[in-house]
This record gives sequence, C-alpha cells and structure tokens, in this order.
Amino acid sequence: MLDSSCCNEEGNQRKSHHSDKVKNNMITRLNRIEGQIRGIKGLIEKDTYCDDVIHQISATQSALNSVAKILLEGHMKSCVVERIQEGDLEVLDEVLVTIQKLMKK
Repeated sequence: MLDSSCCNEEGNQRKSHHSDKVKNNMITRLNRIEGQIRGIKGLIEKDTYCDDVIHQISATQSALNSVAKILLEGHMKSCVVERIQEGDLEVLDEVLVTIQKLMKK
C-alpha cells in the first residue's frame, strides 16, 4: 500500500510521490468525507437534533484521521527514513511537530 519513494525534492520544494493505488485510496476516502460534510450541512439546514449532527461530525473527523494515518505511515516509512539515511536529523523534529498537531485533535 505504501510507495517506496514518498517525498522527493524538486528545486527548494519537497513533494510527495505516492503510488497510484495509495493516491486513489486517499482520494476515494476524501470524496467520501466531502459527501459527509455536505450531509452534515444538510442536517444543520434541516434543524436535525444536535446530538445526531455531533455524531456525524465525529464520524467525519475519524475518517479524516484515517487519511492522516495513511499519510503519516507512508511518510515515516519512506520520507523520514530516506532523510535520516542522508544525515538529515532535522526531520525528527518535523515529525514530532506533526504528531503533536495530530494529537491535539
């Protein structure tokens, strides 16, 4: 499921390069999440009971976290490993900040 070369430098910008399978998986998940967001909007427009809306929001957040986990796993297994092998230990601080941001949610 993971691509062996996740992140490459192009000029001064780093870019992710995921396999078509991984990319399609994430796009499918994000399309589903987009539909969930539209559904939540519709629930609010229909004055749906707050608790029901909150449950849908929670499910959507969980789905987004799932996409983030896929990205983080690929990032750790390829991008981070590659940069450490190249002697770039700053990537560890970058990953720690990213994980802290994910854990705040």
